[in-house]
Amino acid sequence: MAPPTQVLVCDSTACRSSGGEQLFKVLRGEIKDLGLDVRVVKTGCYGFCGLGPVAVVHPGAVLYCHVDEDGAGEIARTHLRGGRLVQRLLYRSMNGEGRRNFLHEIPFFEKQQRVVLENSGLIDPEDINEYIARDGYFALAEALRSRAGPAGVVDAVLRSGLRGRGGAGFPTGRKWSFAAAQESPEKYIICNADEGDPGAFMDRSILEGNPHAVLEGMLIAGYAVGAREGYVYVRAEYPLAVKRLEIAIRQAQKLGLLGKNILGSGFNFDVDIALGAGAFVCGEETALLRSAMGFRGEPRVRPPYPVEKGLYDKPTIINNVETLANVPVIIRCGPEWYAALGTGGSKGTKIFSLAGQIRNTGLIEVPMGISLADIVYDIGGGPPPGRRIKAVQTGGPSGGAVPAELLDVPVDYESLQAVGTIMGSGGLIVLDDTDCMVDLAKFYMQFAAHESCGACTPCRVGVVHVVDILERITRGEGTMDDLHELGELADDVREASLCGLGQTAANPVLSTMKYFWDEYLAHVKERRCAAGVCKALSH
Repeated sequence: MAPPTQVLVCDSTACRSSGGEQLFKVLRGEIKDLGLDVRVVKTGCYGFCGLGPVAVVHPGAVLYCHVDEDGAGEIARTHLRGGRLVQRLLYRSMNGEGRRNFLHEIPFFEKQQRVVLENSGLIDPEDINEYIARDGYFALAEALRSRAGPAGVVDAVLRSGLRGRGGAGFPTGRKWSFAAAQESPEKYIICNADEGDPGAFMDRSILEGNPHAVLEGMLIAGYAVGAREGYVYVRAEYPLAVKRLEIAIRQAQKLGLLGKNILGSGFNFDVDIALGAGAFVCGEETALLRSAMGFRGEPRVRPPYPVEKGLYDKPTIINNVETLANVPVIIRCGPEWYAALGTGGSKGTKIFSLAGQIRNTGLIEVPMGISLADIVYDIGGGPPPGRRIKAVQTGGPSGGAVPAELLDVPVDYESLQAVGTIMGSGGLIVLDDTDCMVDLAKFYMQFAAHESCGACTPCRVGVVHVVDILERITRGEGTMDDLHELGELADDVREASLCGLGQTAANPVLSTMKYFWDEYLAHVKERRCAAGVCKALSH
C-alpha cells in the first residue's frame, strides 16, 4: 500500500511572519476543493527561516520555498493532483548550483545532525499522539521502570557529558546530583525559556516545534532529583510558544503523563507556566528566581546556589530549554551513544540561530567540534556575492567576535573560550566588510546598558560610560585617551559586576579591540569608518 500523501507546512513564528498561517488555510481549502485525499499538517521549524513560508510534500520530501497563496494552488493542482513538481517554488541555491528538489539534496542539511530537532518539522506540535508515535515519553517510561531508580537517571546524564546549553556550560549531571543530595521534601525544576539574546531564537523554536520534548525532560529531571513541581519561565513575547506549551501541558495531564501516579509508578509531577516580562537579566538564574516569585528581577550574590536555596528557598534545578530537550534522547538512546557525539569536553550537538551577512539564515543543529568555517561556508553558504566575511559574533551580547582568520576554530566550549568568546545560548551573527566593528561593540553595549537592572554600580554606571565613549568615537570625536580609558573601563566592568550580565557585558568591546584595533585607530586618528556605517566619518 502506498504511503499517504501529506503536506507539512512550517507554522513557526518565522514562517508565520511571512504568511505561513495563510498558506496552511489556502492549501487545505484547495485540496478540499479538488477532492484530494491529502493531509495538511502544521509543523515546527525546518531551519530555513529566510525562505519562508516553506512546505514539504511527502512521500518524497519535496521542499517548496516562498510559497504564497498562488503557490499553494499550484502545489495542489500541479503536484498533488498532476504528479509534477512546481519548478518555480523549488529550493534554488544562491551560489548558482541550480535547483534542489528534495530535502536530502540541499547542502544546508549535509553537515547538520538533528538530534534535539529530530521531530521539528515532522510532527504536529499541538498533537501529543504524534510525539508519542515518534517514541515520545518512552524515555520517561524507561526511567520510571528502571531498577536503577532516580540515581540511575542522574548517573546516565552524568555519563552522557551533557553540559548546560544556556551559556555557562555547567555539567548537567553534576547539577542534578547536587540537587538530588539535598534533603528537602520540596524541590523544583525550572525550565529557563527567557531567551533574550539579540538574534537568538533556538529555545523559542524548540518550544514551538516540539514542546513535549521539554516537558518530558522536566519530568525526568523531577524524578531524578525528587521534585514534584516544575515551572517553565518563558517570556511573554513568545505567544506561540506559550500557547503550544499550554496545549502540551493540558494534553499530558489528560493522558496521565503529568499529575499524580504517572504511568502507575507512584511518581507525582506537574508543570505550570510563569510568564516573564522580557528583561534580559532574568535569564540569569537568581534574577529569574526572584521574578518567578513575583519580585523585581534582580540577581543576588551566590552562594547559596539555586540547587541549595532556589525557588521559595527550596532546592531548585534550573536548566534551559535546549538542555532539557536533550534529556529524553540521552535516556532513550543511551549515555554512551550521546557521549560519542561531539568532542572530549563538549558532548552532543548544539543548536544555533544563524543570522547576519550570509546566504542561508535560520536554525541549525550541528555536532560539537564542527568548525565555524564549516557552519559559515558549507551550511550558511558563505557571504552574499561580492562580499567578504569579516567576523562571526558568537554568544550574543555576552560573547565576542571571532575574526575571519580564526574561523577554523572548533565549536566547543573550550576552543571558543580560547579565542576570547563563548558558546552562549547559540546566537551566531555573521559580519562582513559592510559591518563596522566599533559600531557593533556600541550596539551591544547599548543593549547591555538598556537591560542592566541597576543593582550594582559597575554595570549600572560603567556600561553607560562605555557607551558614551563609543558614541564619541563613532561621531568622530574620539581621542587616544578615550581608547585607553575604554579598555580599562571594560576590564573593570568585567571584574567588578555582580552577575553574569555585567561580567560579560564588555566582551564585545574587549574582543573587537583585540582583533580589530586598526578599526578603532582609523576612527580616532584618521576620522574614517572603512565600512561606511558611522555616518559622521563616511567621506
